[in-house]
Amino acid sequence: MSMIKEFKDFAMRGNVIDLAVGVIIGGAFGKVVSSVVNDIIMPPIGLAIGGVDFKDLKLVIKDAGVDDAGAAVAEVAIAYGSFIQTVFDFTIVAFCIFLLIKGINSLQKKKEEAPAAPAAPAPPTKDQELLMEIRDALRK
Repeated sequence: MSMIKEFKDFAMRGNVIDLAVGVIIGGAFGKVVSSVVNDIIMPPIGLAIGGVDFKDLKLVIKDAGVDDAGAAVAEVAIAYGSFIQTVFDFTIVAFCIFLLIKGINSLQKKKEEAPAAPAAPAPPTKDQELLMEIRDALRK
């Protein structure tokens, strides 16, 4: 019975709930970023680079065929084009997130209040006034 209570205490701790909310919002935000990249940013880039798609590039190690028993054998290939396309897509997504976060941060900076003027220094204490008088007397 105590193990169930410990698990309940663990699961209801604020950090676990915050983490769960963060994961859910992160997943939803990932869909928004993917949509921005795929639906808004990639079409002009695709037009600019002439619709180049790297996904079909591959190094074929063994062609597809039929073995001695008559069963189909799949092609063995290193799909380096798919890797290049994934890196290219990642770079674009990372850059878009950078620009989005940079824009959000600049908006937040504008909203922040200007720092308050520093408070006027406190008047000198009696000891300080006495020391200033002694200093002035010594100068004379």
